Amino acid sequence: MTEDTGGAPELSWAARLAAPGRPLQVEQVEVGVPGAGEVVIEVHFASVNPLDRYAAEGRAGDPHKVPRTLGVEGAGYVDGRPVFVRGAGLGLTRDGVWSRRAVVPAENVVSVPAGVDLRQAAAVGVAGTTAWRVVHEYAQVGRDDRVLVLGAGGGVGSLLVPLARNTGATVWGQVGDPGKRDFVHARGAAQVVLADAAELAAAVTELAPTVILDPLGDGFFTAAIEALEQGGRLVSFGTSAGPEATLNAQRLYRNGLTVRGYNSLGITPQAVAAAGGSLLAEMAAGRVDVPIDAVVPLGQVNEALARLRDRAVTGKIVLDLRG
Repeated sequence: MTEDTGGAPELSWAARLAAPGRPLQVEQVEVGVPGAGEVVIEVHFASVNPLDRYAAEGRAGDPHKVPRTLGVEGAGYVDGRPVFVRGAGLGLTRDGVWSRRAVVPAENVVSVPAGVDLRQAAAVGVAGTTAWRVVHEYAQVGRDDRVLVLGAGGGVGSLLVPLARNTGATVWGQVGDPGKRDFVHARGAAQVVLADAAELAAAVTELAPTVILDPLGDGFFTAAIEALEQGGRLVSFGTSAGPEATLNAQRLYRNGLTVRGYNSLGITPQAVAAAGGSLLAEMAAGRVDVPIDAVVPLGQVNEALARLRDRAVTGKIVLDLRG
């Protein structure tokens, strides 16, 4: 694909949702003129998130706002400055950043420091800020903690492992796919357990977790309540295995457990800038990175969403919008 820059209006290739549940169409759209408080970002890379898949299926965002360009976060340049952007309904209630050029709110743009690869920066806005806040603000992980990361091979889980480890805590990871074991070990997990929800509590008895970070929900949420030590903390930030869970309320209150939910949709631009900036500083210093499973052209966006749906991803999938 090549950009059409001749004449007005300016056109850009974009991945568009015509109707919920239908494959996205890659087509040319008008870039538009930025209004007050808006800028144009030249998008180089954009992450593919579960939230994007939910938007494509009509389970997130405004299903009546069609056709629209999807993409809730991306990285590129604004006036020659490397940046990432997320929030303000991008891809959900307004056109997103799965487009070579996109109009975005200026307050949602965050500078990327030198030394950080834009492919990785493209995942900082959602997975990165979620992981940072879950570890440092919600779970408040410290060096005396024993942390179990569920779904440790996923986009957020693969960031949670090194971030928790960097606090000095002991970190274990859980996976459902044996092919992800070595990957999670390499991310810094002291041990990786291969367990489903029914096996989880018994599999982590030796760890005796004080903190469990859960993007899965369903039976894993129930098992986490059973596995936590006295006074333990559970942070729930997703339900990719299912939203329903039955738990033992006596176990919850008799052990003095704390359960917190984290919703990334409610994050303010200021919180994105703070959490994203902190993570970017760690990345620039070489203390953590965002693992990239694959970088694919925009024309393969539907295949990327299918891989995400099938949970056949280790780390992040990133779209390359430069072509």
